[in-house]
Amino acid sequence: MNKPVLVILAAGMGSRYGGMKQIDGVGSHGEPIIEFSIYDAKEAGFEKVVLIIRKEHEEVFRKALTDKIEGKMEVAFAYQDMNDIPEGIEIPEGRQKPWGTTHALLACRDLIDSPFAILNADDFYGKDAYKVIYNYLSNEIKDDEYAMVGYLCGNTLSENGTVTRGVCEKDEEGWLKHIVEVQQISKKDGKAVCEINGEEKVLADDTVVSMNFWGFTPKIFEEAKPLFEKDIRKGVVENPLKCESLLPTTVGEMVKDGTCKVKVLSSKDRWFGVTYKEDKPDVVAKIQEMKDAGVYPDILW
Repeated sequence: MNKPVLVILAAGMGSRYGGMKQIDGVGSHGEPIIEFSIYDAKEAGFEKVVLIIRKEHEEVFRKALTDKIEGKMEVAFAYQDMNDIPEGIEIPEGRQKPWGTTHALLACRDLIDSPFAILNADDFYGKDAYKVIYNYLSNEIKDDEYAMVGYLCGNTLSENGTVTRGVCEKDEEGWLKHIVEVQQISKKDGKAVCEINGEEKVLADDTVVSMNFWGFTPKIFEEAKPLFEKDIRKGVVENPLKCESLLPTTVGEMVKDGTCKVKVLSSKDRWFGVTYKEDKPDVVAKIQEMKDAGVYPDILW
């Protein structure tokens, strides 16, 4: 079996953030979160990273990121192209955004021939998460037994607005039972709350959510492709400019259909990220605290 590969979802538009947050500097030397992710992954054992980006952003990524890690990690680019859709589907007039994270996953289908972890560019997952997923990919993963790293919902909220999370339920053996994409989750009186069918609901403190940190084998590409096509054929009719096919929903359908099982792994580290521009100062401070404590060197590479 080939060594596990790291895949990073970095083609998002950053509409709520107001810019390309994937490469926005949060470290003392302008390092973006994605650079810390690659550093942590290398420490865990990963040797290759595939960045899923928009083709027009490649030069920006090279200057801001990959030129710095040349010789430290093997780097490949996959391009999320809005035109890469099934035959018979026409791109709606005025459509500008890509087709979601399942579409992004499929963008790297020709570059992956080994187990791989896939995750968001703008989320800080912590060193332990990479060690946990690397171990699973190296020793336990099968074509019908994937994995995800889960986080407690209350530890993944923004002080500056609402978030969308894949709310998970697992069985006694730690396998995912189902996952539901819940929108408009916010923090209220120290609790995670959301609105479901017009009613405010408090999510339990131990609610596990997906932060799009998955472990797959290449089998996922053929399994996800028909689900993506179904989502988009329906979406271009119902919501042509904004419809998406989301990875947590795709995996949830596969679990429901019995196509695969997903082991819910956990990390002892705390997640943080930059959903909104106002989140950035807190992230900058946390990164600096870790540098000061020796968790990271002052200059990563």
